Amino acid sequence: MNFMKIALEEAMIAKGLDEVPVGAVIVKDGQVVARGHNLRESTKDATMHAEIVAIRQACEKIGDWRLEGCDIYVTLEPCPMCMGAILNSRVARVYYGAYDIKSGACGSRYDLREGCYHKAEVTGGVLNEQCAQMLGDYFKEKR
Repeated sequence: MNFMKIALEEAMIAKGLDEVPVGAVIVKDGQVVARGHNLRESTKDATMHAEIVAIRQACEKIGDWRLEGCDIYVTLEPCPMCMGAILNSRVARVYYGAYDIKSGACGSRYDLREGCYHKAEVTGGVLNEQCAQMLGDYFKEKR
């Protein structure tokens, strides 16, 4: 998937900044409208996950908080905070790479779509091996 490869490029940028290597890309009508990567350490802001960075950028570019008709590609299954933002911004589809059994909110640990007004479609495991390896390599280097 070409869009997940772009998300992996964003994750590499994060890694170069000594951030956890997670990248996200938001797509509308087959065009990239926003990109993001983790910036928590750089900004000292706990909310600066790749998805949040990309959502903020997409909202600004589109000129609306509703990202209806948009898809998000992210290298790691979104956490509860990010999945909440994805659902609140009305993103239509979520594609993620590596599964997060500790805090994934698309079904691995939690499924935040349950009981929510907006239901995003979710596809996990997109380029899973590449996404998981990037994260695994990063944490091996840290230890």
